[in-house]
Amino acid sequence: MSASAAKTKTLVKWYAPHRQVLWALAPLTAAAIYFFGWRSLVILALVNLFGFLTEYLFLRAYKEPVSSAVFVTNFLFALCLPPTIPYWMAVVGIVFGVLFGKMVFGGFGRNVFNPAMVGRGFLYVSFGVQMTSGWLEPLRGFPAGLARFSADAVSRATPLVRLTEGGSVGWQSLLLGNVAGSLGETSALLLLIGGLYILVKKAANYRIVISAFLGFLVMQTVLWLAGVPGAVDPWHALLAGSFMMGAFFIITDPISASQTNPGRWIYGAFFGVLVVIIRTFSIWPAAVMFATLLANMFAPILDVAVRQIMSRRAARKEAADA
Repeated sequence: MSASAAKTKTLVKWYAPHRQVLWALAPLTAAAIYFFGWRSLVILALVNLFGFLTEYLFLRAYKEPVSSAVFVTNFLFALCLPPTIPYWMAVVGIVFGVLFGKMVFGGFGRNVFNPAMVGRGFLYVSFGVQMTSGWLEPLRGFPAGLARFSADAVSRATPLVRLTEGGSVGWQSLLLGNVAGSLGETSALLLLIGGLYILVKKAANYRIVISAFLGFLVMQTVLWLAGVPGAVDPWHALLAGSFMMGAFFIITDPISASQTNPGRWIYGAFFGVLVVIIRTFSIWPAAVMFATLLANMFAPILDVAVRQIMSRRAARKEAADA
């Protein structure tokens, strides 16, 4: 068998960390169906199909298999979408994300930015109304969405917006997920369980996660105690919105994140602080998305600086020992 034939034999090349991330996202997928109906599964299926086809068609000329990383991108992208997103818009977003967030850089292992956030960012700036309005109140009472195709009660605002405007949202609702929001980001409890799972399995770097939480909580606490308008108390700020999805699953992408251990601590903290600043002082509610892309942009520069500092320290140590 020729080398080219051997390359085409495997359609998808699977990596263990990607499997573990997908397992961690499975409960969030089930929760999306339960709270918002089977339409959620249709969105997920379409996103996976077209995300896979985009990478497959790009790699076909090179007779290389599709990386399993694309399915992680597909799931994260779909779970970050509002339940009312039109099907065609979800398809356009994932195609843009995989193509311009990953494949134009050379494919798996070479992307600078998180492809899921590139796709979501494209939709956010191109179709702002569909991405920021028409949030659905979740279906409640068993069997909830298991017996419905979609929810139809429209909510005017997500919990984070309500809290920022001075409203109240019970922390139990935020923990369980029966609140308006993106498909897979409403349940803080499921996000925590999934996040701890990939940390135990070492599919995510603990340095990034810990520093992201520390940066977020410290900055949020400082602004809240200072009485800054729009600064929510740290407990509700942590449970509401998409921070936990970002800290566990998005910012920990090993390709677009910092590659040095000291850099990972700074990178995670930078992300956490950015989320708070963008949430509090900007008009953009998609803080996690923008914070991720900004952190991705600075990650290579951060690694260069860390390696230079480490190299200089090693050189000084060698000179002192000599």
